[in-house]
Amino acid sequence: MISEKQTSKITDRIAHLREKVLSTKPSVCTERARFYTTVYRENEEQPIIIKRALALEMTLKEMTIFIDEGELIVGNQSSQHRAAPIFPEYAVDWLPEEMDELDKRPGDAFFITDKHKEELLEIAHWWKGKVLWDKGRALMSQELRDLQDSAIIKATGNLTSGDAHIAVDFYKILDQGLDAYLDEISYYNTQIDRTTIEGVKKDHFYNALHISVKALRIFIERYSTLALSESLLEEDSTREEELKIISGNCRHIAHHPPKNFYQALQLTYFIQLVLQIESNGHSVSLGRMDQYLFPFYQQDKLSGKITEEEASELLENTWIKLMSINKIRPWSHTRFSAGGPLYQNVTIGGQTTEAKDAVNELSFLILDSVGKMKLTQPNLSVRFHKNIDQKFMMECMRVIEMGFGMPSFNNDEIVIPELINLGVEKEDAYNFSAIGCIEIAVPGKWGYRCTGMSFLNFMRVFLASMYDGLDKQTGKTFHKGTGHFKDFESFEQVYEAWQNQVKFYAKKTIEIDTAVDTALEIYVPDILCSTFVDSCISRGKTIKEGGSKYDFVSGLQVGIANLGNSLAAIKKLVFEEKRITKEQLLHAIETDFEGKDGEKTRQLLLNFAPKYGNDDDYVDLLLRDAYNEFIDEIDKYHTTRYNRGPIGCRYYAGTSSISANVPNGAVVPATPDGRKAFTPVAEGSSPSSGTDLLGPTAVFKSVAKLPTERIMGGVLLNQKLSPATIANDANKEKLISIISAFFADLKGWHVQYNIVSKDTLLAAKKNPEKYRDLIVRVAGYSAFFTTLSPDTQDDIIARTEHSLNH
Repeated sequence: MISEKQTSKITDRIAHLREKVLSTKPSVCTERARFYTTVYRENEEQPIIIKRALALEMTLKEMTIFIDEGELIVGNQSSQHRAAPIFPEYAVDWLPEEMDELDKRPGDAFFITDKHKEELLEIAHWWKGKVLWDKGRALMSQELRDLQDSAIIKATGNLTSGDAHIAVDFYKILDQGLDAYLDEISYYNTQIDRTTIEGVKKDHFYNALHISVKALRIFIERYSTLALSESLLEEDSTREEELKIISGNCRHIAHHPPKNFYQALQLTYFIQLVLQIESNGHSVSLGRMDQYLFPFYQQDKLSGKITEEEASELLENTWIKLMSINKIRPWSHTRFSAGGPLYQNVTIGGQTTEAKDAVNELSFLILDSVGKMKLTQPNLSVRFHKNIDQKFMMECMRVIEMGFGMPSFNNDEIVIPELINLGVEKEDAYNFSAIGCIEIAVPGKWGYRCTGMSFLNFMRVFLASMYDGLDKQTGKTFHKGTGHFKDFESFEQVYEAWQNQVKFYAKKTIEIDTAVDTALEIYVPDILCSTFVDSCISRGKTIKEGGSKYDFVSGLQVGIANLGNSLAAIKKLVFEEKRITKEQLLHAIETDFEGKDGEKTRQLLLNFAPKYGNDDDYVDLLLRDAYNEFIDEIDKYHTTRYNRGPIGCRYYAGTSSISANVPNGAVVPATPDGRKAFTPVAEGSSPSSGTDLLGPTAVFKSVAKLPTERIMGGVLLNQKLSPATIANDANKEKLISIISAFFADLKGWHVQYNIVSKDTLLAAKKNPEKYRDLIVRVAGYSAFFTTLSPDTQDDIIARTEHSLNH
């Protein structure tokens, strides 16, 4: 447990660095785009994997680097703080269309100079027709392109920003060092048979790895040189010595395994940083940091080389550095990730491979330092299990009370057994970590995209099932239905119509994913990331080609609660109680409940039909069965890595839909649960806003009835509590007991908390300048409330605020 002295305050140094990163307006950096365009243009004859290695090499050798005043952990992603690099090889068509409006966005605004606009226009012109977006779309049939454009299925993020959703093998990196990777690459390169096509491909692969790892070493050495040169000019003797230590650290870890906690943390950050320079994908996560860094911390602490205060300051500096990393996305994708999250998840707690509690001193220190920083990065997750340290859980409650949505909790009691059931080795299963939001993977052994391949809008699918397959938003029938709702004589026919449609759309999500995966594999192979994932080097394959040990992927299904509530409303009010006729319901949703009769119908739907989130089997089991129809269908298919090396190569479900409930709702007309047209659908696996009336325990019981063991992409549950609810230790203990029952007894997957009052949120929306530091939990991540678009703010305000008295 951390001492009270340690938790009291942050140093002046950290306060200065934190304020600097928070007060810097996000901007655009063109350096990476310039370097990649130069290399691609000058090496058109080279294999794509060599081009990408050379482009990364040029970037790491020539990009602007700097060491900020007072910082102890060094490394920058771009030429300025919070400046987002451009990744032209993924998508550029959106830049000419949107660059004049970047600073006018309703949320997630960026500032760009006229000079940079001019340069990006030239870059965009050269890349036209050559980017991942174009290549991926070309691999889709016209039907799939139409489905993507319809917004029933959405895979825009994958084609404009790539993959990620991964954590690499930090244990091996810290144990062996970068020179050992070059030795391993060279060894396997001598073993290949260059008389075969596979041998030629492996030769290119190993050459690309060699170029990239050497470039990473050079990048780190540049900071060693810079720190040393700055130390020679430094007048303050204390800072001079700090710069010399930074120089020595970087010089050492550029080649060798770290010798102490400081060096281990610096190398960890460099790897995290460069992976996000290489690829535009987000959710690059740091795995179980309290486990792989603990031996270094323990050794230094016991030998008197570091104190709690010094270690905390290094961690706090690292969190600020993570906050300085930034990404810019097209507005169409940004709406799915409101608040500009990078989802850099740090996992603490959990169990050892011997099933013992893994909480250690560093677990407390990481938790405490994240709480003191109160930033949106990293995204902090705690692995819960029934024997977890109760003092640690109480410290988690104290951090949650600060009101910035962290930490969230994932449940060992369901995740580990289900991973083992899927074929994951026991030792690996016990080493899983949260990735991005709440999704999970085994760091360094999992392929790209453990979740988030595509978003399926459940309510557009359900409405199509009511209209004989017609999607009224586009006027297209993508799949002929089983009839029209007005002609159905029983609820069973409604359910059969859903089965018919959802199986078709489930298959189409896989077809779209396959086209996207193929394009990602061919056109934007990521090299450094493959270097640090087992068993890419030994197999001579990138992650996308099947280099990883395991390969399990989930798409995301949006509008879960609305589906259950709509089915229950139709079953109860139309077919059983006959309070609403089929014609009345159709007229009401087609007119968005207009007029007196429409509103009367809406009130019946809202107030007299069972609602998911209230522990009512009537609706909860309907939703479970309806969701299983989708899961049964995707169970039939494999990822593109099938029979190419990894264990698994299969799909499962996922509800970690980030802020997609807002843009997904914006394309859905009124629905039979009483939801108004084009308003947000329910978020994650959470109940629809305002419909969960019986408190958090009832919500837990409803969520637990979902087929959780089949939703390994994550069962995301947001709950909102007023600050007064956990203001004393007794209520904190009560919340711990509720969470423990949810996880240990009900086998819930996940929960996270917004501790903020509705009044505060309304005030912040009205006077944003007074609430700059207000952070809220949006979905599986936290964001500064005032940076969110108004529709996302309204969605958060509308969520049910619970007490612990139910």
